[in-house]
Amino acid sequence: MRALFVIIHRWFGLAAAVFLFISGATGAVISWDHELDAWLNPQLFHAKSADQPGAGEPKSGLELANLVEKAEPKLRVTYVLTSEEPGHTMNMMVEPRLDPATGKLYALDYNQIAVDPVTAEVQGRRMWGAISLAPENLLPFLYKLHYTMHLPDVGGIETGVWLMGIVGIVWALDCFIALYLSFPNWRSWRKSFAFRWRDGGHKLNFDLHRSGGVWVWGLLLILAVTSISMNLERQVMRPILQTVSTLTSGPFDTRTPLAPEKTGEPAISREQVVELGRKEAQRLGLTEPAGGVFYSGMFGVYGVGFFQAGNDHGDGGLGNAWLYFDSKTGEAAGGRIPGSGSAGDIFLQAQFPLHSGRILGLPGRIFISFMGALVAMLSVTGVIIWVRKRKARLAQRAKQAALAPLQRPATESN
Repeated sequence: MRALFVIIHRWFGLAAAVFLFISGATGAVISWDHELDAWLNPQLFHAKSADQPGAGEPKSGLELANLVEKAEPKLRVTYVLTSEEPGHTMNMMVEPRLDPATGKLYALDYNQIAVDPVTAEVQGRRMWGAISLAPENLLPFLYKLHYTMHLPDVGGIETGVWLMGIVGIVWALDCFIALYLSFPNWRSWRKSFAFRWRDGGHKLNFDLHRSGGVWVWGLLLILAVTSISMNLERQVMRPILQTVSTLTSGPFDTRTPLAPEKTGEPAISREQVVELGRKEAQRLGLTEPAGGVFYSGMFGVYGVGFFQAGNDHGDGGLGNAWLYFDSKTGEAAGGRIPGSGSAGDIFLQAQFPLHSGRILGLPGRIFISFMGALVAMLSVTGVIIWVRKRKARLAQRAKQAALAPLQRPATESN
């Protein structure tokens, strides 16, 4: 049985090594995506008006969104904060509207803009997730590389998302195989936690791979499971959870998405849905202010998020609360309130906070950066072990082949 598990571990590891190395290395970086992005691209995050004394009072995000759409009728703002930290630009996600003359979407070579909150000037534009190493695209490029490898969609299927979800499944299964193989002899279990630092070379490489994985085994399993949840939640994780727990369905689970060309205009405004959100939040006992609003034309849904300015990433705990509303009628369409719902609901709420480390705030992000580098290291050391053993096997075969002609006459003479 052990020999079979060795073979499975070898080929599971080799199949996933490149993807886990890239995902681990990028994960170590994107734990700080916002900070690094702001450092590389101050024009996207630092408002020019902040350097001009007496420039005026900042406008609300909702007002700025209306001004942007009025200045450029070809676009629609799909995500905006209600307010931003002092001195910061207002970052918005945008999409092209439908051209009534052609029945097709307007051409738009960007999907994110940075707006000065005082002057409403658009300070910068970019296509978030574009394949580009330019400073303004670098962090979004790495972020999307982390979970899609930038593979193109094929026939409406997100091949990159599926691939990394499958890699997560292989990784989760291999975690148990690797733990079994790490303890060949329970009487000498201490060796599986030791590092032969003084020996160096192949011995240290082996210990880094085996013992390094043993020390953080539970955390590696968490990263593997959460990667499955985020890439294949509807396809894999929800069906599994529904066998043991009731799950609350939201509009993104029950509605059929429309093609971008078939989405209509919402019947209610952002201001109206934010007010609806505030009333519903008060009824539900939510204490945080309405901090942001998004619109999904494909699902005909608005979402209103509740958080303080500067905490739109949801640091600490299970993240921010979101309430959903039908974009035609304004009727409540469910929500995501951290800590509420069934055990399965709370499990799903915890997936991104766990994977990103944000569940523990700053210390968690620091630790996830370390874990990302460790995953990359385990991938490299595993490949090195395989290369070394493969060379040894080939050398042994060559030796046996060279000795075969010499051994054959002696055998035949007998």
